[in-house]
Amino acid sequence: MRNLILAALLVLASGCTSLQPVEQGEPNMLAVCRAQEIAWNSGDIDGFMSEGYWISPEMTFFSGGSDTRGYDATLARYRERYTQGGREMGVLAFTELESVPLGELAGLVRGRWRLTFKDGKTVEGLFTLAMRKLPEGWRIVHDHTSVAS
Repeated sequence: MRNLILAALLVLASGCTSLQPVEQGEPNMLAVCRAQEIAWNSGDIDGFMSEGYWISPEMTFFSGGSDTRGYDATLARYRERYTQGGREMGVLAFTELESVPLGELAGLVRGRWRLTFKDGKTVEGLFTLAMRKLPEGWRIVHDHTSVAS
């Protein structure tokens, strides 16, 4: 009976996938988001991209009604919006991160993002990242980001 109760608890616990902790020694999907946050807040757009996104022409980024395809095009989009013409990148914060494993080599990350600028203004929204575990680690293969209205 005791073994049956323990088995039932293990099954229930394995179904609880909200807010997965970062595991020591093996980067997971949420660790990728934290590395991107650090790179962004260091003013490193290239690091932000290379820490998380799949370096492939097949990577996709959907936001604001636009469909950007490919790592290089997505990097150019970020540079145009956040670094060109003396634009400020702001301070990035990811909150309410939730990882959803879809197998050993695939998963989703959902959460909120917020950019806070020197003048106190903020821009924020939601995102869903489709991720794959590749030889270089977990990488974003599709990013769907929205801005709160």
